[in-house]
Amino acid sequence: MVSKRLHGVLDSGEQVMLYTLEAGAYKVEISTYGGTIVRLWTPDRQGVSGDVVLGYDSLAEYGPSTTYFGAIIGRYANRIARGRFTIDGKTYAVPRNDHGLNALHGGTIGFDRRVWAALTSEADGAPGLHLSLFSADGEMGFPGNMRAYVEYILKPSGELEIGYSVTCDQKCPVNLTNHSYFNLACGGDILGHQMMLDCDRYVPVGSDLIPTGVVVPVSGTAFDFTTPKKIGHDIERAGGYDHCMVLRECDGRLREFAMVMDPSSGRMMKVSTTKPAVQLYTGNFLNGKVAGKGGVRYPKHSGFCLETQYFPDAMNQSAFPNCILMPGEEYQHTTVYQFGVVG
Repeated sequence: MVSKRLHGVLDSGEQVMLYTLEAGAYKVEISTYGGTIVRLWTPDRQGVSGDVVLGYDSLAEYGPSTTYFGAIIGRYANRIARGRFTIDGKTYAVPRNDHGLNALHGGTIGFDRRVWAALTSEADGAPGLHLSLFSADGEMGFPGNMRAYVEYILKPSGELEIGYSVTCDQKCPVNLTNHSYFNLACGGDILGHQMMLDCDRYVPVGSDLIPTGVVVPVSGTAFDFTTPKKIGHDIERAGGYDHCMVLRECDGRLREFAMVMDPSSGRMMKVSTTKPAVQLYTGNFLNGKVAGKGGVRYPKHSGFCLETQYFPDAMNQSAFPNCILMPGEEYQHTTVYQFGVVG
């Protein structure tokens, strides 16, 4: 089932809609502002439904926020060193919205701050929301006229599938993802969540959170989640997780790489993707000052993100997989969040 209502009106007068997709025991609310997942309800082991994503009650709260709660990120997810890159001898500059050092998540007005056009569908009990956006040549300093499409499909089996498709008429770096913060306990912190990642390498970063240019094994480090462990087990040793984790295998096909479980509720989430990497982020910059849904304040480590993507700053790192989309090519990316319970 699909329904919609007004989410709010921007200062520009543009209306923003909030769509609700329902399938079996699962329900998700998605705003056309940033294609944002606002709420996502899944049942616990007792069958009690709870909202497992962080966010805000009103549209007005999303505008000034720098948390990127639930949003579609583009044109380029993650960081670009000093906001600069060069293609065919021409240098492009993206606004440095990351403490004045680097470009983050597409610049000051990325895809998370745009209103997307929307269509809906429903087939075999699986409702869908189909979003589209046009990004003009030069927007946020990026080259080329770009058309981006993102679809959300919710299935009665507990799968939320996100499909991304992009074309551009000039060479341009592309890296789309979703920035949902999950908390399977629906409150408190996520340090006791059990996590397993089929990622045998990770990308070290410097003090500015830009990759050093190497990819190293996780074995023997705080970044080893190849066997299940609590997110909080090594988090202090890691200095908080905000790192690109590299999948053990990637051939462009959809494959499962993650499992996260909250022992208290029994809620479990598995993640599959077609991309080579995932940014593991544990809400290190949340500080209890941000009041979210219901007025609840979000302290440090109150949510985790698994942002499937290319490597950060890949256009400036020759050893990293290519992130440049060519004219006539199509960028495609699928990620599936599978929800369920254990015990």
